Amino acid sequence: MSYDPATKIQELSAFGEFGGVNPSITDSSTYTFLKSETMKELFESEIEGCFLYSRHWNPSNKYLSDAISALENSEASQITSSGISAIACTILQICEQGDEIISSRTIYGGTYALFKNVLPKFGITVKFVDILDLSVVNKNITSKTKMVYCESISNPLLDVSDLPELSKITKKHAIKLVVDNTFSPMAITPINHGADIVIHSLTKFINGTSDCVAGSISSTKDFISQLSDVNNGMCMLLGPVLDSFRSASILKNIHTLHIRMKQHSMNAQFISEGLEKLGIKVMYPGLKSHPQNSLMSDIMNEKYGYSGILAIDVGNERLAESLMENMQQKNIGFLAVSLGYFKTLFSLPGNSTSSEISDEEQIEMGLSKGIIRLSVGIDDNIEASFEKMKDSMNELGILKK
Repeated sequence: MSYDPATKIQELSAFGEFGGVNPSITDSSTYTFLKSETMKELFESEIEGCFLYSRHWNPSNKYLSDAISALENSEASQITSSGISAIACTILQICEQGDEIISSRTIYGGTYALFKNVLPKFGITVKFVDILDLSVVNKNITSKTKMVYCESISNPLLDVSDLPELSKITKKHAIKLVVDNTFSPMAITPINHGADIVIHSLTKFINGTSDCVAGSISSTKDFISQLSDVNNGMCMLLGPVLDSFRSASILKNIHTLHIRMKQHSMNAQFISEGLEKLGIKVMYPGLKSHPQNSLMSDIMNEKYGYSGILAIDVGNERLAESLMENMQQKNIGFLAVSLGYFKTLFSLPGNSTSSEISDEEQIEMGLSKGIIRLSVGIDDNIEASFEKMKDSMNELGILKK
């Protein structure tokens, strides 16, 4: 594809008020006006370059939103204080009592809990389906359906959604295609494949240093304006505002995202291929054995690889726990939730990030207790890390003799 998110981001320029190469951080919750009439106008509609109150907008978040829009090739973006708040605000902006959502059943556990346990309290029904079966998606759409929700690469099973085909379905029925792209920034640009709204947990790869929590929503200017409307906007009225200092920090980090994603992906590809050769069951879109390898190859921005997340199945929970503890002792990485850090992170999704999903539903979707999710770091010597991983597996008798 000709679209290059890194080029779009690097073309952005926002100088500080005294000529600093970084834009100034606005350490203010409220803003002054020279004329009362301007304040009145701002309550009725946005005025470019004019700010009212930091829960509404502030300059630091505007700078970051421009960078996220460049990343996702969207008209506009909204910055939020977490990925889950970005999801919640998007849902509540579109849906009301009596509406329905069709969602992939393999999604982040926090999203699943929001959809299953919270949205029904507001009269919003969510149908969980196998998002890879397009006929099932089609069959479940009714006159009450407002959106199809999925993840570009699913958490934690690494399924790849067929965004072009899902877009055809949603456009046919005049509903929204909402995509969580947290696992694949740079690698996949969902809007280029027909997505209407793209969500990120900026906490993960985009920030890259595991020192803050933040989220974003990318879409049309009209939808982003709806979110910040003073009377009806979910981001304005629910108030998930990101602190200006954190926003400025993420903005600095996003300028190295293209370098980091290439290294994350290259390392994950190396680990995946090596483990598969050793007889380990590996889930990674970059492997020829992955069911959606050809699909991702078709829709990806090629030079950023297949992203930095993989999963392995070692058979049972106790063995998986022992392996993670052993790998941490060998300083391969950390036993921790989250992803996108410069060190490798590993966890058991079945009893952590997907624990909100019942055991019965985990079995149905193919999430065994022996599956370890690895967010592969940006190690310079990935070969040495792989040898340590092999040693851990040998010590526990995981590798076949």
